[in-house]
Amino acid sequence: MVDESKNIELTEDDLENKSKGELIKMAGQLRDRRNELNQMASERASKRDDLNAKTREKVDEAQEHREKRDELNEQVQEHKEKRNELNAEANELFDRVEELKSDMELDEGKDLEELEEEIEQLEFKQQTEVLSSEEEQELIEKIESKREEYEERKQKLDQNEDLEELVEEAEEVRSEASQHHQKVTELADKAQEHHNQMIEAYREADEIRDEADEMHEKFVEAQEAADQHHEDFVRVQKRLRELDKKEEEERKSERDKKQEEAKEEAEEIYQKFKEGETLDTEDLMKLQKTGLL
Repeated sequence: MVDESKNIELTEDDLENKSKGELIKMAGQLRDRRNELNQMASERASKRDDLNAKTREKVDEAQEHREKRDELNEQVQEHKEKRNELNAEANELFDRVEELKSDMELDEGKDLEELEEEIEQLEFKQQTEVLSSEEEQELIEKIESKREEYEERKQKLDQNEDLEELVEEAEEVRSEASQHHQKVTELADKAQEHHNQMIEAYREADEIRDEADEMHEKFVEAQEAADQHHEDFVRVQKRLRELDKKEEEERKSERDKKQEEAKEEAEEIYQKFKEGETLDTEDLMKLQKTGLL
C-alpha cells in the first residue's frame, strides 16, 4: 500500500497565501514525491506483468494437460470399442462351442479318462477276484458296456476335431479382448493423471492471477497518487509563473513611475536653464540622463 503520510497535500489556500519561497519548496517536495510514486508504480507494474506472464504459463501448461488427457481418452474409447467387439466375437465363438458340445452330448456324462479308468478297475476285478459264473457274466457285460460307451464318446470327439480349434480360437479372441481392456485401464489412469495435473495448473493459475490483480490495484493506487502529485506540481508551477509575472509587472510599473518622475524633474530643470539659471553638476547629469541636454 502507499504510505499516505508521505504524500504532499496542496490546498487552494496554499496556492493563494503561501509565499513564493514556500511554494518553490512545496514544488520540490511534490516533484520528489511524484518521482518516488512513479518509481513505485513502475516496480508494481513490472511485478504485475511478471505474475501475468506466470499465469499465462500455468494456463498453457493446463491446456497441454487438457489436450493430452483428451488424446488419451480418445485412445481409451478406441480400445473400449475394440475390446467390446472382441468380447462379442468371443461370446459368439463360445456359444458355438457350447452348441457343438450340446450336439455331441459331451457336456453330459463322463470323459474318456474317467471311462478308461473305470474299465481298468473292472478288468482288474475280473482278474483278481473269485466270482460266480453269474457275477462274472454280469461283470463282463458291464465291461463291454463301458467299452462301447468309451468308443462311442471317442468317435464323437474324433468326428468333431474342429471343436478344440474353435475353443482355442475363442480363447485367443478373449485374450486379445483382455489386452485391450488392460490398455483401457492403463490409458484411463494416465488420462486421469493429466486431468488432475490440469486441475492443479488451473488452480495455481487462479492463485497467481489473484496476486496479479492485487498487484495491479497497488499499481493503480501508486500511479493515481503520482498523477495527483504531478497535477499539484503543475498547479504550483503555474502559480509561481503568475507570481513572477505579477512581480515583473510591479517592477515595470515602478520603473515607469520613476522614469516619469525623473522626466518631470528634468523638464523643470530644463525650464530653469532656459530662464538663465545656473545649473549645478547634478542637474546637468539629470538632463543628460533624460536626453534633454
